[in-house]
Amino acid sequence: MTFLEILAQLAQGITYTLIVTLTCSLTGLFVGLLLSSLRRLNMAGITLAIDCYTYVFRGVPVLVLLFLVYFGLPGIGFKVPPLMAMALSLGLVASAYLAEVFRGAFNSVDPAEILVAQSMGMTRIQVLMYIELPQMLRFSVPGMVNEFTSVLKYSPFAYTVGIPEITKQAMTLTSTTLRGVEVYLAVGILYFAIYRVCLYGVEILSKRYQIPGMGAA
Repeated sequence: MTFLEILAQLAQGITYTLIVTLTCSLTGLFVGLLLSSLRRLNMAGITLAIDCYTYVFRGVPVLVLLFLVYFGLPGIGFKVPPLMAMALSLGLVASAYLAEVFRGAFNSVDPAEILVAQSMGMTRIQVLMYIELPQMLRFSVPGMVNEFTSVLKYSPFAYTVGIPEITKQAMTLTSTTLRGVEVYLAVGILYFAIYRVCLYGVEILSKRYQIPGMGAA
């Protein structure tokens, strides 16, 4: 088996790797955005709960949380599909980090713009939706890219719950060929290629939606 044949066989797991990465990234994005938006409204009880959430989920190892969801919940009557288990572990951990990224980006919005919007009669929700959120998302692009990269790097944990992504394919191939160096070198190449393609896409979006008058994020 040539190195190119090894790459071709491992590539069978790319689809699952992309599905896991996309699912967990979207989970992290939407939950993190919801948490940071609620926190921006400065409601005391909700703010405390969100702070506790981010503190806990940033401190729990992803693999431990994944095992707790996938292997632990069935013990109390809740059977969780593999992809959902990844979303409820890696996705929620990512949401905790993204919530902090978004909080910092919210703080970069010019307070004068918020004051002007409120003086024009806009409600707090309207200010959040039409003034703060659009700018915050642009400011947070570098932080989001960094976290989505982390999600990609953690996606190999999916093999532990039976998802046949790249790492699972590599383990199977290594056991049959005993060519671990070549197999895992190919794995590294594939992950790097995925990373570069995703980064290129983000750079295009960043340039398209950057705030006029500012440099690329």
